[in-house]
Amino acid sequence: MNAPPEKILAVQFKYFGDAVLLTPALRAIHEHFPGAALDILVPEEISPIFQHLPWFHRVWPMRRRRGRATLRENWPIIRALRRERFDGSVDFASNDRGAIVSRMIGARRRLGWDEAGGFFGRRFCYTERVPPPGGVLYEPARLAALLSAWNVPPPDSLELEIRADPALGDAAKNVLGMERAVICHAASSQPNREWPLSHWAKFQQLAAGAGMNVAFTTALGQRGVSQMTDLKKLASVAIILPPIPRLPLFLALLARASAFISGDTGPLHFAAGLGVPTISLFGPSSAARWAPIGNRHKALEVKTCSCGASASVCHGANHCLAAISPEQVFACLADLCSRTIKAEA
Repeated sequence: MNAPPEKILAVQFKYFGDAVLLTPALRAIHEHFPGAALDILVPEEISPIFQHLPWFHRVWPMRRRRGRATLRENWPIIRALRRERFDGSVDFASNDRGAIVSRMIGARRRLGWDEAGGFFGRRFCYTERVPPPGGVLYEPARLAALLSAWNVPPPDSLELEIRADPALGDAAKNVLGMERAVICHAASSQPNREWPLSHWAKFQQLAAGAGMNVAFTTALGQRGVSQMTDLKKLASVAIILPPIPRLPLFLALLARASAFISGDTGPLHFAAGLGVPTISLFGPSSAARWAPIGNRHKALEVKTCSCGASASVCHGANHCLAAISPEQVFACLADLCSRTIKAEA
């Protein structure tokens, strides 16, 4: 930008994990334009992720229904955003919804990705477009590359950053039923990213034998309930936490974890952003692109997975993630806990 902007709007219409992966790029904007008011527009259900980050001026939640236009019910917020007269907006997803909303808000400079696809007029919704970088990049680095059009340098750190509502600490402790625990999330929106329940049961036995408190969470809905019922049959002493429909309380619960273990799913990135040590299990998707980075995080990856990243179920003779053994995960957890204790000493 030729002159330092006074108001910047970030736009992101994707999913929960993608929102957390955006935080290093948002921090880079804040650090490069420290005098600017930085706002963010996200789907309503995602907005709690950003509410307690101190460098946001305002979080704007917008209702979203997949596959349906919501212009009429969201027109008041679009009109309010237009009145803000932003100097610049940056659409990190650059999908059809984000492009249309960016154009309607009408910031003086509108930045998005220069990608093929989408409706014909999408490219005309932005005043500036950047080609996506080639190769496999850690997703926060890829998102930060969009800011090159504004001469924003890459963030000093690519570690994720979100914060839980401190007022919910006691409520989260009551749900957990103990001061701290290793929290294991068994679910994913794509079943091929889920570790087999028999492996979770064996891991729970190993951890309990070492005196570790382990608690399990899963997704909302009947499938998640069935999952935990089946796990209880395999590990009768396993601690199953109740479903938590409110995202702020779920974030406060994760913040109390001594470590977090899951496949490639949104709660993995929540935990990493909250500063919780994580162990992530990768097969269909790329650990190089999606796994949390830093000394507090460890990724175990199956190199022979035959599923593509877009597949939702495993088509191999054996489930991809089954190649990661409970003993591997337990050894990784023991090492992670040891290194965390040394770092805090």
